[in-house]
Amino acid sequence: MGLYAVYLGGVLAPGRMGEDHEVVFVVGDDMKDVRKRAKAKWTGTGRAHVDAVQRLDVIDGYEVSLVEVGGADRVALDQEYST
Repeated sequence: MGLYAVYLGGVLAPGRMGEDHEVVFVVGDDMKDVRKRAKAKWTGTGRAHVDAVQRLDVIDGYEVSLVEVGGADRVALDQEYST
């Protein structure tokens, strides 16, 4: 099992041009599993596609490890805007 950051793309709401995007984090066994789990987290309009996937083993010199605790995601989104 590994931790992955997945960049999803999908259609915008009706009347808008381009694509909508979001990044989701998933734990999975292989790329097929990771892509499936990521698309299930899409909160945009319509169906999502995967633009990019990155496995996260080391970040800023810190090793990433996983410990199963059960339950769903428990991460609050910080929406504070700063320049």
